[in-house]
Amino acid sequence: MLSAKDLTKKYGSLTVVNNVSVEVGKSEIVSIVGPSGAGKSTLLHLLGGLDKPDSGSVLIDNTDMLKLPPKKQAQFRNTHIGFVFQFHHLLPEFSAVENVCIPLWIKGLGKKEATEQAREILNIVGLGDRLENKPSELSGGEQQRVAIARALVNKPSVVMADEPTGNLDSENAHLIHQLFLDLRDKLGQTFVMITHNDALARMTDRTLHMQDGRIVK
Repeated sequence: MLSAKDLTKKYGSLTVVNNVSVEVGKSEIVSIVGPSGAGKSTLLHLLGGLDKPDSGSVLIDNTDMLKLPPKKQAQFRNTHIGFVFQFHHLLPEFSAVENVCIPLWIKGLGKKEATEQAREILNIVGLGDRLENKPSELSGGEQQRVAIARALVNKPSVVMADEPTGNLDSENAHLIHQLFLDLRDKLGQTFVMITHNDALARMTDRTLHMQDGRIVK
């Protein structure tokens, strides 16, 4: 479902990602681990089309994002790739359901249809009773669930998650870990995630270890 070949990214004389190839199957959960500065976040940004490699290719559902014009790239990312970060990046003036609607509004859906789809995915992540709450009225774990719902609402081919539980206590982190597994089982969702959490890495289908810009095992 995702195939990246020979990705290289340099910043000046520093090679951050060094000739990396990755393949991810549908409904697979893959974790990327390694020390700080190993190139994990840069690799995830390359896989998700947030950054452009100096060389190499990224195919998602057999589409080479790098060959698309900028506007088509943005449309492809919004439709086919969901993003979850350590910090939820919710808009504070919007309710939970409005935050989840944002990718649908960008896609061009009307308010009624977008709200229905947002409500549905918030129910799936266990926030059906918190639809109208603003981020300041939600716990950290609930805010991250809203961010996950926002990443899922367009039914993306893959969700890219960068330290999705890095800002949560152990109880909420465990709940988010279990949520990813449930979403894989219920929706067939594919995840590629960076984590320093050994418990989360052990729960994934496969773990890639990065060091000095390379996948070493």
